Amino acid sequence: MRILMVGDIVGKPGRYFFMEQTPELKLAKKIDMVVVNGENAAHGKGLTPQIFDELIRGGADVVTSGNHIWDNSNILQIIDNEPFLIRPANYPEDTPGKGFCIFPVGNKKVGVVNLSGRTFMPPVDCPFRLAEKIFEFIKKNCDVILVDFHAEATSEKIAFANYFDGQVTAVVGTHTHVQTADEKLLPKGTAYISDLGMVAAENSVLGMAIEPVVKRFLTGRPSKFEVAEGSRIYCAVLITIDDKTNKAVSIERIQIKD
Repeated sequence: MRILMVGDIVGKPGRYFFMEQTPELKLAKKIDMVVVNGENAAHGKGLTPQIFDELIRGGADVVTSGNHIWDNSNILQIIDNEPFLIRPANYPEDTPGKGFCIFPVGNKKVGVVNLSGRTFMPPVDCPFRLAEKIFEFIKKNCDVILVDFHAEATSEKIAFANYFDGQVTAVVGTHTHVQTADEKLLPKGTAYISDLGMVAAENSVLGMAIEPVVKRFLTGRPSKFEVAEGSRIYCAVLITIDDKTNKAVSIERIQIKD
């Protein structure tokens, strides 16, 4: 089995580049499943029902998210009903949506879990403790388990992945929008990368226009951010899984530019 996990999509440039590149990539790399983080897909903040549909038509099978999923309230129209749209599981119990899903790939079942870190992030429940409970529940029904760990601190991501090394197939970081070069198989076999990166305008600040961001840093005052335009970058990893053992055998970093 070959699974593509794609970094945070930012606005229309990111969406269109995802839709342009993903079908061709799926054919070229013989990809069986695509997981993408869509929390910034609606003009850089949040997600809407229409844009969720765009991502699915463009090749996504499961859409994960993070703290920005709440930035566009229209997502509340579908978040309880779409089986393959998930948000971080460690929000309070009465939060709309769900924190994991199970997607069928041939005769296999792939569990996808979304969790938020706590360092430099909004206060949520402990991702380590909650993950233990989720994995105990879904491993009875899944052959493969993937984790989108949406977190700011690299140390928290690395610690999480090592704590669950061998218990899940892959842990990938999202949120920082900067692809890291530390893809690896951990000692007990879990595939890992600290951050997938983004699908967005490359000449930008995390997918947003440069000038307003610089202005905010210079003045300390609010500045309206806009999605950057221009040449784009597509960041992802391709995880190859042994069909007999359900263990990851390789993780390949992908970066496509206009």
